[in-house]
Amino acid sequence: MATAKEKKEEVKASLKILRAELRKMHLGVTEELSLPEPTEVKKLMTQMEELLLVIEPKSSRKAKK
Repeated sequence: MATAKEKKEEVKASLKILRAELRKMHLGVTEELSLPEPTEVKKLMTQMEELLLVIEPKSSRKAKK
């Protein structure tokens, strides 16, 4: 079981990667006027969902279902 500090570091690393990918995607849309590939968007959405699993307590996940 991961400690709170380990979870925090994992979340920070994941957020850093997500922000970089979203920045790159945003620049493509705004400067190059090109839409990202659907697979890129799906990949980022999956990463965000995985991050939610780490940061949300199990009790709140059960309540949402």
